[in-house]
Amino acid sequence: MNPFFYGVLVVITTSLMGSSFAVGKMGLSYISPLLLVGCRFTLAGLLMGLWVLKKPLPDSAQKWGKLFFIGFFQTAGVMGCIFLSLRTITAGESSILTFLNPLLVVMLGTLFLGTRYRFRQWLGVLLGIVGVYITLGFHLKWEIGTMFGLGAALSWSVATVLVKKWGADFHVWVLTAFQMLFGGLLLLAMGFTLETPKLIITPASVTIVLWLAIMASIVQFATWFHLLAKGDPGKTSAFLFLAPFFGVLSGWLLLDEIVEWYVYAGGLLIFLGIFMVNWTPASQKLRGKQDFAGSNQA
Repeated sequence: MNPFFYGVLVVITTSLMGSSFAVGKMGLSYISPLLLVGCRFTLAGLLMGLWVLKKPLPDSAQKWGKLFFIGFFQTAGVMGCIFLSLRTITAGESSILTFLNPLLVVMLGTLFLGTRYRFRQWLGVLLGIVGVYITLGFHLKWEIGTMFGLGAALSWSVATVLVKKWGADFHVWVLTAFQMLFGGLLLLAMGFTLETPKLIITPASVTIVLWLAIMASIVQFATWFHLLAKGDPGKTSAFLFLAPFFGVLSGWLLLDEIVEWYVYAGGLLIFLGIFMVNWTPASQKLRGKQDFAGSNQA
């Protein structure tokens, strides 16, 4: 892929990821949190579901159940916690806490998948934890929004582990579409039962829902998966570090949020920790390629 075009797509997809925090917070003026995110992902799941009907669909109730559980954590859990967190903390803080998930994946992968990680990766986890402590103002400020932000990261990491275990059973677009649809329907149900529903229909609220469903969900997912398919997945995933940056930037531009210096400092440590978890030195990559070539010759 042309490097310039690749860079443009990276900026598009990560900016859509990050800006959805600020746009979502704007939507809370018109729609209650769970109802808003339920409308977003139900609409996105329906539109994408119609598009993937010709793809291989799950052929058993067990596989449909796996899709439901992935949707429960990836869409209902993550997005429900994010939008609830936005009621009491800034879009920038919510995005930083949510993108802590790669560090939690290391811990959950060790516990439940038996994955073995290097010292460098565990050091990255430690840096990330210190970064969270700094981001919270050098003390454990367990506000409800902070807890929901961390809940989003935990739910995302659980979903990542489930996708690692079950993802091979599904076509990637089918997995994406139906986990969004199932998660969206769950969020709609929770929006009508676990909170006092609020729905103010105006051109602004309709525009926000359409932007979140189409641009920040369908277009963002499509662009991201295209990049993963065309480039090195490890290198491409490293650009997820840009998403919290765009979350902070969009909160400043759209909502006039003031972000304290320690949020930037803690966020930088979190990004450094995530980089150390995901980074593979060039010497190890070369050794892996040589081992692969040797096994082919054998």
